Amino acid sequence: MERLDKVLSNLGYGTRKELKGICRKGLVKVNGVVIKDSGAKVEPESDEIFFGEEQIFYRKFIYLMMNKPNGVISATRDNRDETVIDLLEMNHQIFDPFPVGRLDKDTVGLLFLTNDGELNHRLIAPKWHVDKVYSAKINKEVTESDIVAFKNGITLDDEYLCKEAKLEILSASEEESDILVTIQEGKFHQVKRMFQAVGKEVTYLKRIEFGTIKLDETLVEGEYRELTDEELAILKNF
Repeated sequence: MERLDKVLSNLGYGTRKELKGICRKGLVKVNGVVIKDSGAKVEPESDEIFFGEEQIFYRKFIYLMMNKPNGVISATRDNRDETVIDLLEMNHQIFDPFPVGRLDKDTVGLLFLTNDGELNHRLIAPKWHVDKVYSAKINKEVTESDIVAFKNGITLDDEYLCKEAKLEILSASEEESDILVTIQEGKFHQVKRMFQAVGKEVTYLKRIEFGTIKLDETLVEGEYRELTDEELAILKNF
């Protein structure tokens, strides 16, 4: 059971003080009955709640997919830079979501946001072996020897030995290569540092897949949508 005013305030219908007055005016109904006590207890997931003529659909968690743009940081708040939370509509911000893992400021692409802490832990913990696929441009020719090095495990500049990674060459020349790389970890600047370890630099990086869920290419950078039931079921089965 939850307080009615807590449910409504969490969904952005006003402060508890405002909702006290709104309920006194008889504008809120629960299961067809006018409720004038804003502190009344309700079952938000099963009771039929109306705010004026609008039916309230309560949910505890939200699950979003974003195509993160360049220049935005994967954080809930920051004093200097725009965050992924700043890109959300207020009706999603009120759930206090947070990014699942992180993408670097200049990395774009697939990012999940949720307020489900248990799911977040499962998705980012290395022991669950969730694949993350990135598309990248590299400033030099990527070769078969790089594929072998990634498969054997790259040692980063801090002596951390990465788990086996899958490197695929889409095109390669002396000036630039287009590649796909699949990793299961999320170390700081990991993909960039892996290529630095083999003497190359990442000039563009985009995450295109997380687990088996691909980035919705209809989302332009900065746009987001809620996960479908099918996508959510996949995430919860990892």
